[in-house]
Amino acid sequence: MSDDAGQNWIEGLLDILREAVEGGEPGQGTAFLDGTGADGEDNHGLLATLTRLGAAEASREVNGTSVAGQARHTALHMEVVVRWERDGDRGPFDWKGSFHPAEVSSQEWVDLRARVRQAYDDLVAFARTQADLPATGDATGGLAGAIAHVAYHLGAIRQMVKALGHPA
Repeated sequence: MSDDAGQNWIEGLLDILREAVEGGEPGQGTAFLDGTGADGEDNHGLLATLTRLGAAEASREVNGTSVAGQARHTALHMEVVVRWERDGDRGPFDWKGSFHPAEVSSQEWVDLRARVRQAYDDLVAFARTQADLPATGDATGGLAGAIAHVAYHLGAIRQMVKALGHPA
């Protein structure tokens, strides 16, 4: 997190989203995740967590869902936040269906991880277009909701990774 008292409100929120998706800055303190080592090891962010799994592991059912399903749903949510705020797209959105398919091939797993990254990058880019505008309930609520949603699913995925026998 930044100590810059003059930090824009968007950047403050994006610091938390970045930690959830990219993990902590190596060797630095964190807001809520376990710290990433100075050597970059032990990154607990969403992208690093997903990268540590192969397609077969990501496809295994754990308590009625899979890591791949959770990742797909998380990507859709970030995409919808941008579409909702930027484009006025109010859906309908297939939230339940966004967890499927639960199984992925090796290439689908690569593509899904790229989709998560792209959805995150697009959300960050959109949020930064709002930086010079007054903070509104829609803007802060949308971004805060995205952060909470990503953090929730990161926690679910990390628990699933433990159940799969990986260190979280």
